[in-house]
Amino acid sequence: MEPTVNNVISPGSDTGTAVLPGPGRIVRQKPGKTLTAAICGTVVEYYDFGIYGYMATMLGALFFVSSDPNAELLGTFATFAVAFFLRLPGGVFFGHMGDRYGRKRALSWTILLMVLSTVLIGVLPTHVTLGIWATVLLVLTRSLQGFAAGGELSGANAFVAESAPAHRRATFTSMVNTGTYLGSIVASLVALAVNSWFSAETITDWAWRLPFLLSLPIGVVGLWIRSRLEDTPEFQRTQHNGETADLPIKELFRTSGTTIVKIACLGAVITGGYYLSSVYAATYLQTVGGHSPRTAFLSTSLALVVGCLCMPISGMLSDRFGRKPVLAIGSAASGVAAYPMFALMAQEAVWPAITAQCVLMALVSLVNGSAFTTFAEMLKTSVRYSGIAFGNNISNSLLGGTAPFIATWLITVSGNNLSPTFYFIFCAAVSTVAALTLRETKGIDLPHD
Repeated sequence: MEPTVNNVISPGSDTGTAVLPGPGRIVRQKPGKTLTAAICGTVVEYYDFGIYGYMATMLGALFFVSSDPNAELLGTFATFAVAFFLRLPGGVFFGHMGDRYGRKRALSWTILLMVLSTVLIGVLPTHVTLGIWATVLLVLTRSLQGFAAGGELSGANAFVAESAPAHRRATFTSMVNTGTYLGSIVASLVALAVNSWFSAETITDWAWRLPFLLSLPIGVVGLWIRSRLEDTPEFQRTQHNGETADLPIKELFRTSGTTIVKIACLGAVITGGYYLSSVYAATYLQTVGGHSPRTAFLSTSLALVVGCLCMPISGMLSDRFGRKPVLAIGSAASGVAAYPMFALMAQEAVWPAITAQCVLMALVSLVNGSAFTTFAEMLKTSVRYSGIAFGNNISNSLLGGTAPFIATWLITVSGNNLSPTFYFIFCAAVSTVAALTLRETKGIDLPHD
């Protein structure tokens, strides 16, 4: 039986009045309110998740004590990668919660867990105090971050895609993804501030904790904003009709196995390319290019700003010309540009290096801005959260979280400072092939159950 819809805004409208919840009623809210809340929550989550990477060299010295700086860095990035492997079970857990009990509930729990785990890192004793157990505790808290991150971006995009007007869906979801970059920008600027305002001795002593403790106040604000949302009309309709799956992940595998593979492959350059051109690039500029931490963090911040500007442009292009051409062109261009851009970042000249990082981030953003609306349009409502989370977290676990570690390892074993380029090209090639196999979904109604 179809639910009764009272005083509900039309799918193409940006205004309307919410209905008081009750049996058979669907509550809608302005798409702009949904988008704002999704962006704010994503900023908080990706500040928390990204600050670890930007503080990598400091954490290496404090928790992975070794006479070899490369060993310290490898240990820190190995822990960075471990968190990504926890994203997959986190995506399954929060995907189940979001598809079974509601997007809002799942997204509130992801932000709460992320904030708590980040604050815990800020109060951990270091290796000097607790020895190897300090390292173990860092790994565990970082793993909690990964578990929480597994459900964030997929849920936020499902939430917004299900609330946005069909003809502007890519534009709306692309703006959600700017939240990941904005969170990373804040993390990069905070890392820059710590390096600028405090001496190396003070940072080692106590100031390294400040970026992690800052998560508490901004997390409280993000959680409050997100808690004021109603669930999406799509999920409410599915719930009212009794069409929610008892075990969404099982239903996902039964109906959408090929779709999961396509989502994971499309995400290759978004994850591997992103972490190479942002988190790892901040380290690469220092260790290979010989730039100061201040220059590296400034460059990364500027690159992320460029990414933020390119993301909604990608969404608008996708709404105008289609998902497939934007994804294919962006992925292919990323692979072509990788080698010359890394070559520039390896040089001592500051502005060419900064420009190169910005170019890589712009191209990755061209893909990122169109990808998640495509993911949402490939999946039905009852498994949409789980499907985006599972597919996206496969690429994050296999290609994204391992990217800084593999890049560092490639240089260590080959002695070739440009060897990370080949990993970037591989990720771009995987996404290009996947994009060429897509069926165009621009302007379609989201699949129902």
